[in-house]
Amino acid sequence: MLSVARVALYGVVPAEVVLAVLLVAGVPLPRVAVLAGEVVVAAVIVLEVAAACLLVRERRRDGAGWWAALRSVDRLVPERVRRIMAFDLKGLVSVALLVVRRRHGVPPSAVGLPYSGGQLSFQLAFLFAMVVEAVVAEVLLRGIGADEGLRSVVLVVDLYSILVVVAIIAACVTRPHVLSDDELRVRYGAFFDLRVPRGLISSVRLARNFNESGMVKVKDERLSVAVSAQTNVVVELSEPIEVVRPLGGRATVRTVRFFADDPAPLVDVLPGTRA
Repeated sequence: MLSVARVALYGVVPAEVVLAVLLVAGVPLPRVAVLAGEVVVAAVIVLEVAAACLLVRERRRDGAGWWAALRSVDRLVPERVRRIMAFDLKGLVSVALLVVRRRHGVPPSAVGLPYSGGQLSFQLAFLFAMVVEAVVAEVLLRGIGADEGLRSVVLVVDLYSILVVVAIIAACVTRPHVLSDDELRVRYGAFFDLRVPRGLISSVRLARNFNESGMVKVKDERLSVAVSAQTNVVVELSEPIEVVRPLGGRATVRTVRFFADDPAPLVDVLPGTRA
């Protein structure tokens, strides 16, 4: 039933979104088609609830508590989808943190290592272009006499896209790398978070590389967390550690490369650091 519920969810949700967009845009649809769509959606909801109840019952039979059993319901949604939803949630939290000028996961005794400066100008330029595009699209649609429903759909999509970019910027600003007494935390916004125990750090060196490909990449047990295709810190580990990529893929690494706006605190704090 779990597999059937997932397939139904994948098929019905996009179809319902398309149907809603058409209705809001004022596109005439046969009443039979609308009613049939609602019946299918209701049937899928019943199926999802039944599958969720079965998952909870199985976990309870295995001896799990109610909270752990309820959390097993997330198996209805594949890990990648859950992670993407988590990105959105963390991004919105980051916007709130930016407004109140607070940082996430940086205790008073730790050292925060910002990295957003290496890309902030580009991100702000991109955000400005998106705002201009939204205004121009609204003006053009009004000029050609487009239906109000269609204009509303386009405006909502544009505003959501702008919110996503704002959330990405906020996450990069409020979630810096963190060096504490116990660990080095290497992050990239809401997308990536790696905790490296300080006891596993054998050496750290400052080495700038301008030719990184991809935001988070693992190759030959080397992890790169790049900002604008740059890294400037290389951390060698005495033992391999597991890395969880943004969409859930896992790999083992012995070297971690990342970018920091000012890596000098690493030189001051970590022994054996060299340029």
